[in-house]
Amino acid sequence: MQMDIVHPPMKELLTKVDSRYTLAVLAAKRARQLQGGAEVKVKVPSNKNVTRALAEVAADKIGYERTKFGVK
Repeated sequence: MQMDIVHPPMKELLTKVDSRYTLAVLAAKRARQLQGGAEVKVKVPSNKNVTRALAEVAADKIGYERTKFGVK
């Protein structure tokens, strides 16, 4: 199965977060961590960090905390 922005499906991803904004921020922050050398928590057949980050969200391997100042 190829992982891309459609897989995992957006509907599935949105069940893991409270909004599309949160999903975008969470994926961007995690992609930056991966770019910086963080360990990938889910094996996916892609070398793109945003795809890897979204796969981690879908697999419940990363979470977030909503704070007064944004997403942590």
